[in-house]
Amino acid sequence: MAKTVVIDSGECMGCGSCEEVCPEVFKINDATGLAEVINPAGSSEDEIQEAIDMCPAQCIAWK
Repeated sequence: MAKTVVIDSGECMGCGSCEEVCPEVFKINDATGLAEVINPAGSSEDEIQEAIDMCPAQCIAWK
C-alpha cells in the first residue's frame, strides 16, 4: 500500500510553506486560510517529504 500525506488542520498555521514547496499537492484554502491536500499523488515522495520537513507547525505527516 502506498503512503499518503495528511494535514492536521487543527495544528496548521496557514503559512503556505507546503504550497510553496509542492503546489501540485498542497494548497491554502481561501475560505479557511489553512493548507489542504489537493492531490496526494501530485508529486514524488521526496518532494512531499521536503514540504513535510519545511512545515513550521509540523502538522503534515505520512499515513
